[in-house]
Amino acid sequence: MRLFGRIVIGVFAVVGLLTVTSFGLALWGIGRLHQAMTPVAAVPDHTLLTIDLGARFRQDGADPLALLAGERSYRLRRVVAALDRAAVDPRVSGLFATLPGTRLGIADIQQLRDAVLRFRKSGKPAVLFAPTLDGGGASGTLAYYLASAFGRIWLQPSGDVGLTGYAAQPPFLKDALSRIGVEPQFSARYQYKAAIDTFTQSAFTPAYRQNLGALLTSWTDQTVAGIAAARRLPPATVRNLLGQGPYMADEALADHLVDRLGYREQALAAARRAAGIAAGAKANRIDIAAYADEALHPSGPRIAVVSGIGDIHAGRAAGPLADQPDFAAGSVAGAIRAAVADPRVKGILLRIDSPGGDYTASDTVRHEVEMARAAGKPVVVSMGNLAASGGYFIALAANRLVAEPGTITGSIGVFAGKLVLAGLWKKLGVHWGMLKAGANADMWSANTPFSKAQWARVNAMLDHVYADFTAKVERARKIPADRMDAIARGRIWSGADAKNLGLVDALGGYGVAEDEMRKLLKLPAGRALDLVDYPRPKSPLRLMVDLFDRGAGDLATAGRLAHVAVALEPLAVDLGLTAPAADLRLQLPVSAVPVPAGGARQ
Repeated sequence: MRLFGRIVIGVFAVVGLLTVTSFGLALWGIGRLHQAMTPVAAVPDHTLLTIDLGARFRQDGADPLALLAGERSYRLRRVVAALDRAAVDPRVSGLFATLPGTRLGIADIQQLRDAVLRFRKSGKPAVLFAPTLDGGGASGTLAYYLASAFGRIWLQPSGDVGLTGYAAQPPFLKDALSRIGVEPQFSARYQYKAAIDTFTQSAFTPAYRQNLGALLTSWTDQTVAGIAAARRLPPATVRNLLGQGPYMADEALADHLVDRLGYREQALAAARRAAGIAAGAKANRIDIAAYADEALHPSGPRIAVVSGIGDIHAGRAAGPLADQPDFAAGSVAGAIRAAVADPRVKGILLRIDSPGGDYTASDTVRHEVEMARAAGKPVVVSMGNLAASGGYFIALAANRLVAEPGTITGSIGVFAGKLVLAGLWKKLGVHWGMLKAGANADMWSANTPFSKAQWARVNAMLDHVYADFTAKVERARKIPADRMDAIARGRIWSGADAKNLGLVDALGGYGVAEDEMRKLLKLPAGRALDLVDYPRPKSPLRLMVDLFDRGAGDLATAGRLAHVAVALEPLAVDLGLTAPAADLRLQLPVSAVPVPAGGARQ
């Protein structure tokens, strides 16, 4: 009877969760419909634009979960375009930003910095307020790097400026795995392809240390140069300050890292004065997302914007309820095909922010890029924080490659292997049987090590992929074979270094990528482009159908439904239905490390 009761409760829980999900998505759909039917308010004169730089910035389309949870989020591309439009819009008098910490990578920060600096060149004030500019570790340095683009920086008196510099702290699990009877069996091409070092080494190899050190040096040089120019400080002074933080508020003021100490309302009042808005005048403040909706009008030749974000894998995307960005080869390739088939589309802007992934999946997308070019539709790649390994392999097929100076790119190499758990099973007293038809049928089993014949096949596969990768780089980038050895072998490069090596064509963000597209289409400089996301955003009803078509009983769907429940929690709290849960998180010095198994990964 007790078991039956649990089953009944479980059924009702699932039904209830499905109902809440459907209700939430329906509310979102109604809100979106209402938004579409409601005229966007006109931007009045003497408008002060506002932006929350601590909000979530997305590369691709709208996030339904953020809308459900009431979380503010921005489209990076639209924010940059809105700042450029505001610079020449006579209705906009200034910009006020808050920065309660940042979740952005260095390349995204550089794109935002450049947009703010262009805004300032128009003569309009840009004021930033931060409670603190010390998020701990590199995030404090990145936060200040972003803040330095503003003309006036206000810091709360209790805050400080991190500016501790950049550090890399990868884990090495070889000894820990050995203690529990797990044997890593991996091979890579070549010594700089350090993804496997997490499992096969106990410390930095000389190649890994050299490669990461060069990247950190490049980032440091870029940060010093950017801060020095924006704050009008000698580069030597900034270099001396970088890495010596955190600086308390009064120290940061004395070192000219910030301009004033105070609180948000004081900084906002100062921004209003700088923008020429009288003290008693109506506060014409508009968030930059709302301004973008009103001020950015599609015009000009249509350019399809396709986003490839995250780890590259085969198949279709998990959908809008996935926890992480999803670079599904089937979905991205389909979006490219749709853009090619649309006669209105004149070119494709492919945004890549990916560390790589499955070789075959990467090749699927790369082939579609080649097909787009063959159909007469030029492709320009805009690289985000990462366009490495499989991400760079795809980018090679484009007409032009554009990276930010801080973009991690290259990593021309491949690895494969598995973790053998035979020793662990022995310690646990677990015994596995094995029946196979074919000598290599158990090749990727975690229960048995590679045989000599199987290991030979792994290495033959890696040699084949590496030769294919380097040959494509040689042809696409016109790099002689005798130079490839120094550039490849799994090395990662900053975008600035990649430009010097000929791995990318230009440095910059969306604006530079759009300029490259204009050149390819033989359009006048500054010609407006109609940037349209492909695939087109789905309706809320279509999202629900897609979600439940995947099967409510599988683990993936259960995970997505749980994600929805988390997103809806703030709404439930506001309605008094539940109390907010405590925020308990495990803090790690590095991102979670996936365990690779089987197949070649770039």
